[in-house]
Amino acid sequence: MTLHASDLKARLSDPGIVVAPGVYDALSASLAADAGFDTVYLSGASIAYTQLGRPDIGLVSVSEVNDVMSHIRERTELSVVVDCDTGFGNAMNVMRSVRMLERSGANAIQLEDQTYPKRCGHLRGKTLVSEGEMVGKLKAAMDARESDSTLIIGRTDAVAVEGTARAIERAHAYREAGIDVLFIEGIRSDEDIASIMAEFRGKIPIMANMVEGGDTPLQNAQALQQLGFSLVIFPGALVRAFTHMASQFFTTLRRDGTTDAFRERMLDFGQLNEVLGTRKMLELGEKYDGRREQ
Repeated sequence: MTLHASDLKARLSDPGIVVAPGVYDALSASLAADAGFDTVYLSGASIAYTQLGRPDIGLVSVSEVNDVMSHIRERTELSVVVDCDTGFGNAMNVMRSVRMLERSGANAIQLEDQTYPKRCGHLRGKTLVSEGEMVGKLKAAMDARESDSTLIIGRTDAVAVEGTARAIERAHAYREAGIDVLFIEGIRSDEDIASIMAEFRGKIPIMANMVEGGDTPLQNAQALQQLGFSLVIFPGALVRAFTHMASQFFTTLRRDGTTDAFRERMLDFGQLNEVLGTRKMLELGEKYDGRREQ
């Protein structure tokens, strides 16, 4: 079932957790839809990995994220949570970024309190803007959106920089500013989770981030739901799976000079075109092809 922004907002208030796999282009989003997901997470890190072949250290621009969002919306009707990093600058940049992404079809927009350029939440050496500056940026985001159904997610990276207690203080300020979803990045222990849930459970939807090899211990969606999380993202998992597979593919092709040994792990030409909906698109084109009437 397709979710629109208002539906996503309602779902995040339900007891069940929303699971959003990370995607980085229209094909990956369409595959998530085919697998039965109704919500995806457009990961800035994954865009950096796949489009630039570089780490998540603030190299991606708002235009690049917006282009991908536009392609995903043209291809699918999924609910899309968009990683907007720091908003790509100050409060004025945040307003422009929110307007762009909302018009391109974003259902939720995540903003974080790192300085610009940022870096991945599970890398060391992060620095933060002041709490007051971040509150201003979040208020700017809410003022910029056209619809209250476009969710604003407030993220703090303070756990790694200032400690859990300070992260909770920042989270309170962001919640009081009016955000729709709270995201405390880099949670490192069950004790952290307990402290966070004691403050916020039942008061605002809380988002979890599962990064294979990252700071936060991996848990499945059911366990996270029981802990009180409303949304869980797996932002870079697909890229890690793809990179592993692609490395094996190139090794095999280089060794054998053929793809034969890899055929059981890939689609053939016809299967790929079936996934892409090639026949339906060609039939649609023929409907408007004036040459058929000549």
